[in-house]
Amino acid sequence: MYKIQTLNKISTKGLSKLPLDNYEIASEFSKPDGIILRSFKMHDMDLPESLKAVARAGAGTNNIPIDKCSEKGIVVFNTPGANANAVKELVLTGLLLSSRKIAQGITWAQTLNGQGDEVPALIEKGKSNYVGPELMGKKLGVIGLGAIGVMVANAAYALGMEVVGYDPFISVNAAWGLQKEVQQARDLDSLISEVDYISVNVPLNDNTKGMINLEKINKMKDGVRIVNFARGGLVNNKDIIAGLKSGKVAAYVTDFPDEELIATENVIAIPHLGASTPEAEENCAVMAATQLKDFLETGNIKNSVNFPECELPITGKSRILIANKNVPNMVGQITTILAEANINIDDLLNKHRGELAYNIIELSTDVTDSVIDKLKSIAGITMVRVIKFS
Repeated sequence: MYKIQTLNKISTKGLSKLPLDNYEIASEFSKPDGIILRSFKMHDMDLPESLKAVARAGAGTNNIPIDKCSEKGIVVFNTPGANANAVKELVLTGLLLSSRKIAQGITWAQTLNGQGDEVPALIEKGKSNYVGPELMGKKLGVIGLGAIGVMVANAAYALGMEVVGYDPFISVNAAWGLQKEVQQARDLDSLISEVDYISVNVPLNDNTKGMINLEKINKMKDGVRIVNFARGGLVNNKDIIAGLKSGKVAAYVTDFPDEELIATENVIAIPHLGASTPEAEENCAVMAATQLKDFLETGNIKNSVNFPECELPITGKSRILIANKNVPNMVGQITTILAEANINIDDLLNKHRGELAYNIIELSTDVTDSVIDKLKSIAGITMVRVIKFS
């Protein structure tokens, strides 16, 4: 029986993927095997020795102590693409809001409450203050062509926009899904210098933090409109505010407002609604629970943010799962211990991601506790687990 702790309210459709005959689910456990969460901040949590995996029902994992999990051999999953359509729809909304001054117009219209029969005439008189351009025929630059970026690019093209994308790490699957009419920028500077609108769709990391800054803004066209539904730290607040005040940037739509942005004219602050749809929450929960179940029951890893993708068909009686530091002679030490115990390896998969490595070893025999103890004693090994299938 696996114990799964939920740190946020998780869709029942997702939790239904964990059958009650093999899973116990609760918001509090002293020794959980797995954790499913959304936005709960785990950084101050003590990670129990029993914990094998953390599944984030969403794409961002800034609320999870990735390094601490990696040190303990805990696999961290996210759900890329599960909320892509929800975010795509809000990006399109953001493009329209940045152009047509819809939000400002609605706010102004509310101020006419109490004017009685004069309201229609006042509306006609004041509407010229909220004129804005159409999207059709304008050029959109999409920075980042992952699941969301591709959907944004395709949808914007369908709206009649000219679309150019930039992503030096675009996957084969993403490239296949992209409309052939979407142009490819040779580099970021060439993209931002020629477009009327910019949509930022990249993850936040050390390489992307503050990527939209004063230097980049100065290279953009006058009156550029920028929408950011990825992460707040991608755009330097001080620099975007300076761009707005100078008129270089006509509008900034962000899903990650703070006090200084809210106080700035021509910032449209949306309260982090990118994935706030019942469909997205269900999709993320289903994907998170499915990935967690597969890992706990088979050891296979898909969509981990700290370990490599690993999948090996079940052919034997049991399998050993080993996480270790990616250093020389680890596989040699592991196989030597198994050979000394007269254990034959039916199949073995070894993959690494940066400083971490992961092994799935398929066996047709059982493994004794003494062999497991010897494997755990190898310097650099952070996790050893055995799964029996029969």
